[in-house]
Amino acid sequence: MAMQAKPIVIWESESKEEDEMAYNFKETMNKPERLAPGHRMCAGCGGTIAVRNVLRGLHEGDKAVIGNATGCLEVSTFTYPYTAWEDSYIHNAFENAGATMSGVEGAYNALKRKGKLDETYKFITFGGDGGTYDIGFQSLSGAMERNHDFVYVCYDNGAYMNTGIQRSSATPMYADTTTTPVGCESNGKMQNRKDLAAVIAAHDVPYVAQTTFVQNFKDLHTKAEKAIYTPGAAFLNIMAPCPRGWRYNTPDIMEICKLGVETCYWPLFEVVEGKWILNYEPKKKLPIEDFLRPQGRFKHLFKPGNEHLIEQFQQEVDRRWDDLLYKCAK
Repeated sequence: MAMQAKPIVIWESESKEEDEMAYNFKETMNKPERLAPGHRMCAGCGGTIAVRNVLRGLHEGDKAVIGNATGCLEVSTFTYPYTAWEDSYIHNAFENAGATMSGVEGAYNALKRKGKLDETYKFITFGGDGGTYDIGFQSLSGAMERNHDFVYVCYDNGAYMNTGIQRSSATPMYADTTTTPVGCESNGKMQNRKDLAAVIAAHDVPYVAQTTFVQNFKDLHTKAEKAIYTPGAAFLNIMAPCPRGWRYNTPDIMEICKLGVETCYWPLFEVVEGKWILNYEPKKKLPIEDFLRPQGRFKHLFKPGNEHLIEQFQQEVDRRWDDLLYKCAK
């Protein structure tokens, strides 16, 4: 019998001392905020949690230019003449965030070559799943293929939350949204969500990673810092739950993220120079209903007679998980 290859798994370090050297939670959280308080994002919003932790990946003294596709984050953090951003900030239309930052990064390099600029700048673009998976995908794909030295961060909350919780291609199957409403003739969105991290990895960029809010933000922080300081194009896909759209108890956001990882709905992985690396494998994979049950957008799945819908959801999660294990075993 042929032996099966095992996936490459980067586990947490075994000693406390190694953990402290690699990631100090208190020290990281005490870094100066680059997204100031006083913005208009909802209480408990996953988007701002993602942004604040990504920006903590910047090294002291380094400046940043922030791009932002239209969405919740933009309309709530920048209302002229007011801004919550401590770094230079560019508001983009839905469709051109990738293209805009490509131009800014190119202009910066030209000024550096001419000796007109000495300071170090990093370039980071934020977009929700609507502006990333859908409307902004064309410009994002072009920027990735050209390998511009910037990071694109998708805070993925699984729908167009800013305009009223409409479905996007990031919306999971059977989710109840305002454009895929649950009723006597519908069980919500009928299509599976797009695997955007795999799509971007197919662009052969230096760094792609998927993460969320677990391990005291260690996984997110480590990947954000790596993405920012990897030369060339980098992409971060961050599951950022939305309490309004997902309809869960707002203080439970960290538990929701943990369940997403432990059920393998949202696995943690990296693609480094084309090599797939699994960062975490649950000791005991939880059933998908543990992730679905706390969310009001899936409450119809737990009505009598809908057991087959949960089974179909589980089958898709299992298929994608097996596919990821195969990629990481190569």
